[in-house]
Amino acid sequence: QVQLVESGGGLVQAGGSLRLSCAASGRTFSSYLMGWFRQAPGKEREFVARWNEYSTYYADSVKGRFTISRDNARNTVYLQMNSLKPEDTGVYYCAARLGSDWGYWGQGTQVTVSS
Repeated sequence: QVQLVESGGGLVQAGGSLRLSCAASGRTFSSYLMGWFRQAPGKEREFVARWNEYSTYYADSVKGRFTISRDNARNTVYLQMNSLKPEDTGVYYCAARLGSDWGYWGQGTQVTVSS
């Protein structure tokens, strides 16, 4: 079992930056694949980025603008978001995966990008 708590969301103008944090507690954090997802109003939740010890992977829509990183000593994963666009607006969720399913989710943090 792992618990995830996101923070760092807010309102920012287009072109600005935000850094989201996801603090994890519970079982061995380093064993989990960690990721970020988002859900815009009226749309389905979509993948944003993921991190494991070998590689990072990003959705095409955020590639080159967002960076996922992880601090195992602090049990925290981050999402640095630069050059934000209005279409990046949504609720951002941190998730953890052990095996084939994203089985653990945080409560989400709102990101709003104004034009």
